[in-house]
Amino acid sequence: MQVTREDLNPCTVKLNVVCSTEQVKEGFNKAFKSIAKQVRVPGFRPGTAPRAVLEKFIPKEQVAEEAADSVIRSAVKQAIQGEKIEADQSTAPIVDLLKFSHDDLACEFTVKVPLPAQVELGDYNGLSAEKPQLDVTEDEVNHQIEELRRRKATREAVTDRGVQKGDLVVVDLKADEGDAKRFMVLVGETFPALDDALVGLKQEEFKSVNAEFPENFQDKDWAGKKMKVRATVVSINAMNLPELNDAFAQGYESSNVDELKSRMRDSILAAKSQMVEEVIQDALYKGLLDRSKVAVSDNLWENLANQRLNEQANEQAQQGRSLEQFAQQNGMSIEQFVEAQRQSARESVIRALLIKEIFIKEKMQISNNDLNQALVSMAIEYGLPPQQMLEVIQKNNAFQELQYRAMAKMVGDLLISKASLTDGAGEAKPAKASKAKKSEEAPAEEAPKPKKAPAKKKSE
Repeated sequence: MQVTREDLNPCTVKLNVVCSTEQVKEGFNKAFKSIAKQVRVPGFRPGTAPRAVLEKFIPKEQVAEEAADSVIRSAVKQAIQGEKIEADQSTAPIVDLLKFSHDDLACEFTVKVPLPAQVELGDYNGLSAEKPQLDVTEDEVNHQIEELRRRKATREAVTDRGVQKGDLVVVDLKADEGDAKRFMVLVGETFPALDDALVGLKQEEFKSVNAEFPENFQDKDWAGKKMKVRATVVSINAMNLPELNDAFAQGYESSNVDELKSRMRDSILAAKSQMVEEVIQDALYKGLLDRSKVAVSDNLWENLANQRLNEQANEQAQQGRSLEQFAQQNGMSIEQFVEAQRQSARESVIRALLIKEIFIKEKMQISNNDLNQALVSMAIEYGLPPQQMLEVIQKNNAFQELQYRAMAKMVGDLLISKASLTDGAGEAKPAKASKAKKSEEAPAEEAPKPKKAPAKKKSE
């Protein structure tokens, strides 16, 4: 076996491995014998049929797949030992198979071997960040109230007037070439050229329009293109919004409209407060990274990036979209979207390492109360009642994610308490007292485990 080594960075070693013909031959023999034990051949007792007979009943692809797995597992272990690499046992190597053939008994692959992360934690006292302005405008409250009204809106078919803004319209768009494509649009929320063309048209009327379709247009073939299309109104539905009165407010557990608006303002303020805290913590972690030295294996963040991409692809598939279409709707090519996910994953892994180092250095412990707060936060994020969130956590065995979130909250609060914060005008303001603590309660390992875990994992 030939092994060529390349040190990609302080925590990742890449090995190019060319296996010997003997290794490949042995791998095929082992694979065939293993599969043969599970195959029943008429007229023979299990395990007694000649190989020439067995080969007719065993798919070659199955043998090759098992043989490749056997050869690579053995060769990776041998290569790592031969190079005397102290690999990180908590992270799996990443293998890229270049060649595997039964005919010439060849096997060649590369393997990225992870080494333990290296963290030199910098001083996390006096980190600086700007605190965004925190206020709620009347327009923001009214916008959210209108969204509530839209949820309760009813549709009414319209035949006696033209299209108005706010109507739900089914429209056929036809370019010079190809068949017409049908869309359902909310007039006023598509894009200017199409909105302007539709307003005033009655059912079955049409108009030609020179349209510049936005990058996030729902049809990927037209997204970002300039075309002349003919827009034909198929049907018009007026969206009848319920009157904004005390009866409407009572449907949202408010006695009157003023109370509903007050509760909406509080809700927006709470959401903004959470966002402000996240913005501040993000700035503090970036500042801490500038003061620290962190090296991490590519395997860690590449695995996380692939996991996130797979989850996103599955979510989009359930909605009838491809990942490429989703990327285009967000103004990116698929290559840009993947690269953004990879960069985000790397930043997440590095931040998780910094959080862990501070947590250990400060001798923090996670209490049951910390876990409960993390659970409530996750429940809000996923739009589930806490008890149901608890069930999801247990079902998906994601208790570790709950612990990480509690840990991150404690460390984040500590950083904010030690930070120098300035408001939007540049005026320094004292940080609030830390909520992080060295708890005297039971550590996380002794806390009662939740009954379920998140449908999608976001922790590192």
